[in-house]
Amino acid sequence: MKPTPLPKQKNLRADCAWVIYQILENGKSSRDCLERVQRRHNPRDNAWIQEMSLGVMRKLPLLQNWLRGLLDRPLKGNKKVIEHLILLGLYQLAFSRVSQHAAVGETVNAAPYLGGTGLKGLVNAVLRNFERDGLADKAIDNPIIESGLPKWLYKAIDNAYLDDADAVREATNAMAPIWLRVNQGKISRADFIASLEDADIEFQLSDQHGDGILLSKRQDITSLPGFHEGHFAVQDGAAQMAAQYLDAQPNERVLDCCAAPGGKTGHILERTPSLAYCLALDADASRLARVHENMHRLGHNPEIKQGDASDLSSWWDGKHFDRILLDAPCSATGVIRRHPDIRWLRKASDIDNLALLQRRILDTLWTTLKPGGTLLYATCSILPQENREQIQRFLANNEDAILSPIVKTETPEKPGRQILPGEQQMDGFYYARLVKSISK
Repeated sequence: MKPTPLPKQKNLRADCAWVIYQILENGKSSRDCLERVQRRHNPRDNAWIQEMSLGVMRKLPLLQNWLRGLLDRPLKGNKKVIEHLILLGLYQLAFSRVSQHAAVGETVNAAPYLGGTGLKGLVNAVLRNFERDGLADKAIDNPIIESGLPKWLYKAIDNAYLDDADAVREATNAMAPIWLRVNQGKISRADFIASLEDADIEFQLSDQHGDGILLSKRQDITSLPGFHEGHFAVQDGAAQMAAQYLDAQPNERVLDCCAAPGGKTGHILERTPSLAYCLALDADASRLARVHENMHRLGHNPEIKQGDASDLSSWWDGKHFDRILLDAPCSATGVIRRHPDIRWLRKASDIDNLALLQRRILDTLWTTLKPGGTLLYATCSILPQENREQIQRFLANNEDAILSPIVKTETPEKPGRQILPGEQQMDGFYYARLVKSISK
């Protein structure tokens, strides 16, 4: 698909349609697209653009089903972006608080900003016909369309979770809450809680998370008390379990592999500030910039390196680690509720490729772990091929690998803890802890 440039003049709905187009047609992440667009708008409009564009991602199969019935033929070439503007209009009419007049009128008026002056009549007719025919109220007898998921992922969840599949899909489509992690190297949890109370910010506490706080309402994070002072980080409750399960001890050498954007690195250092050495490693230079920013704000100073985890010559100094956190590259199917564009950026074929990459990194990092050391394998996936099956294979192929159970029910045949989306308000995550035997 030929890239469509960002409209020269800003327009709320045109810019939102451009984000949707970039995700669906060019495979761009919502984070990258939203960053470009949101430089042009005020905070209130930015929140609207994010809500609408990600809402379209959640309801895409249904919106596309409606669109196919409303268009005589698909739009092509540089007019394709107008289809995405129409999808935005349909979403406003069916699922938002936007008035019918604004949803139709302002969406029609946005077409010229996207080069669609001659298609204003088409946009208007499609949206008016949608309203006239009452399509939003007509049932769709297709569970895959209703699920809001691609067919391959719908079936993968069926195969993995059987009778619980509907509940997993429902949680995958829910809105994710905002979790904070108190940086207790700078402020006590009690004092941070007091600062939230003084600012009349509603929150909940979690018994499982000694550093975690769950906001009751969505907030502008940068306006929260203590943001600029590094008093907290934004980190989901499931991700906060990593430092707890790794359990690094004073004077140890620790590797956080695939560390960007640095949330887990920061938490490890906050829990154990007297480490002998901590390395944050990632292959992506642009994402490592985020690690530097976050470490600076939080007041941490790990070594930060760019390198391919499966190529030791690109980063390893030859000194073995006491503990390794491998936050492996994965499908991110456990965080779709937080990043709904992921469902359209992943394909079924990606899972096999990711599993091979995970295997290569895991096998390589194992050689850098001291005898008696601990490796914590983590993904934000809910697919067994990336999780339980990966660790089953590793245990079967490495005699010096011993499962260190996180939960009592673990066995080498069923290793690790799978956290499902929505479980205790957390994202979907998988953890397995392995210890390297002192002698084979």
